Amino acid sequence: MRFRRVATGGTFDHIHAGHRRLLEKSFEVGEEVIIGLTSDEFVERVGKKTERDYARREEELRRFIEENYPGRRYVIAKLYDYFGPGIADGDVEALVASPETSPRLELANRLRAEKGFPPLALVTIEWVSAEDGRPISSTRIRKGEVDPEGRLRRE
Repeated sequence: MRFRRVATGGTFDHIHAGHRRLLEKSFEVGEEVIIGLTSDEFVERVGKKTERDYARREEELRRFIEENYPGRRYVIAKLYDYFGPGIADGDVEALVASPETSPRLELANRLRAEKGFPPLALVTIEWVSAEDGRPISSTRIRKGEVDPEGRLRRE
């Protein structure tokens, strides 16, 4: 399955194995990848916490992409809500998402239909589990439970 333009997104506070899987799949199925990066305002509004501000998260994400996907076409778009370019850009053909965010596809497609855009296809990746079988997340990394590879931090 190959698309001209796909969208994905996240906070990317700590780029971990789950983020790497999300980006890997996005670049695998999309010729161009639109990456929604949550703004500091949106992070705060939904009650999330980050250790890095938007500028630093964007810089680290851009560095990761340039190192791992050199020469590939991508755009980092600042997200002020859950949808961003996936809704506003009629050329986006698919959403690459984790099980956590894939349920938003139905609403996204309703909003796209109101704009006269075709529905998005969904490409779902599975969570990457830590050694304890639970998903790796930036929250767990911030709490010191796991490292970005999902290894348990032993005290």
